[in-house]
Amino acid sequence: MRLLLATLVAALVAATVVAVPARSAGGVRLVTVGSFSSPVHVTAPPGDERRLFVVEQGGLVRVVRDGRTLPAPFLDVRGLTEGGGEQGLLSMAFAPDYARSGRFYVFYTDTEGAERVVEYRRSAASPDRADAGSARLVLRQPDAEPNHNGGLVAFGPDGLLYVGVGDGGGAGDRPGRLGNGQSLATWEGKLLRIDPRESDSRPPRPPRPYSVPASNPFTGRSGARPEIYAYGLRNPWRFSFDRATGDLAIGDVGQSEVEEISFRRRGRTRGANFGWRVWEGRRRFAPGESAPGHVRPVIERRHAAGACSITGGVVVRDPALPRSLRGRYLFGDVCDARVLSSRLSGSGATPVRSVGVRVPSLVSFGEDARGRVHLVSLDGRVSRLAAR
Repeated sequence: MRLLLATLVAALVAATVVAVPARSAGGVRLVTVGSFSSPVHVTAPPGDERRLFVVEQGGLVRVVRDGRTLPAPFLDVRGLTEGGGEQGLLSMAFAPDYARSGRFYVFYTDTEGAERVVEYRRSAASPDRADAGSARLVLRQPDAEPNHNGGLVAFGPDGLLYVGVGDGGGAGDRPGRLGNGQSLATWEGKLLRIDPRESDSRPPRPPRPYSVPASNPFTGRSGARPEIYAYGLRNPWRFSFDRATGDLAIGDVGQSEVEEISFRRRGRTRGANFGWRVWEGRRRFAPGESAPGHVRPVIERRHAAGACSITGGVVVRDPALPRSLRGRYLFGDVCDARVLSSRLSGSGATPVRSVGVRVPSLVSFGEDARGRVHLVSLDGRVSRLAAR
């Protein structure tokens, strides 16, 4: 996505919005959780209602325990990454069995600009610290450009790890005959799906860093990378699974005219083609090229009202929030401070409306173990959505 406001806005072509009614879902406010240095992601381990973890782009993961930010970081990878622009430490995900295994995964760009997914373990000495020596490389994608890195790792309802990877950067996805988005020979421009646990193999072969589920759509296809689960994405900065239904929503950052939200019911994402570079939203981008059967976005935001980069969000499942918001998908934009909502379905989306709160430089949404919605501003503030 277009990160770091000034750099970020300059880094990618600006995106704007279709006019959105200024109606409010009503009855909500923002509660400040804390102030951080260029935060880009927030999450929590399954079942842990005491802790919230905040990812800072520069390379630190911070712990907020019982409402207080701890002075010592949970993890420090500042020597392994260079935060700035669209690079740095971009997200983390806790394994479903984290309480027992202590496994978690981070996505960062290394000092050569490549995207990495790395496994770490919680420290045996303290649940508020990671074991820095436990690092194990799971995936690495070389990247010649500093932008369009994707950046999210998240466990799906199937217990497998999903990784969003951008199309590699530059403009127009020009590599090769198809571009990266439509090519099954590269991870770039894709949603990957793997079992990230180290996989046993018979001697003398060393253990494999991960395994590919047999149900992945391109397993066994000649010339296709088996880790690919869906393709045709430009820069899937933030996606999420509905904690109640397992449905998937993807915020895909646009090129020059259209930002988009794509949606698939649980189990319907397998093999999906989201259309890039042939399509930018519902607008043809590459004349003469085709993406048969591509998935059209359910929400478009055209470049007409001052937005610049879509920030994919979450479906509200917090019972403490007003009933009018429950089941609605919240999303936003880096340059348009309004928090917006819609109800998504397989056939489309209801009209977008304002939630009634504003978050400047909105770069991410997240949920804690209770399902409470958190919003992240690159300016430093992390907030929680609460009822009035």
